[in-house]
Amino acid sequence: EVQLVESGGGLVQAGGSLRLSCAASGFTFDDYSIGWFRQAPGKEREGVSCISSSDGSTYYADSVKGRFTISSDNAKNTVYLQMNSLKPEDTAIYYCAAAQGGSLVIVTTRKALYEYEYWGQGTQVTVSS
Repeated sequence: EVQLVESGGGLVQAGGSLRLSCAASGFTFDDYSIGWFRQAPGKEREGVSCISSSDGSTYYADSVKGRFTISSDNAKNTVYLQMNSLKPEDTAIYYCAAAQGGSLVIVTTRKALYEYEYWGQGTQVTVSS
């Protein structure tokens, strides 16, 4: 059974940091891209960042570039999202997801929500001003 379990969310003040984790099981981790998405109340789900587990290539949405860092520990089948300089507009439920393929599957395309076939339950991130 495929499982993606997020953790690390919470409440933080603006300018603070959080590290999210996504623990994956039930599939061959090295064959997938792992992406982070977020959804704020009343807004559509949007792609934040992604990493290829096969070659380590990464991608960031413009809104988080320079503040967020994605990394992968393939030995633990876990992907991390280090979030620094957090802003109130970063408040959302953060989801990790997996997309099959040797190449990096970009999270900000229109088809990304379909390409990423496995999803976690999400973790809440709240940034207070």
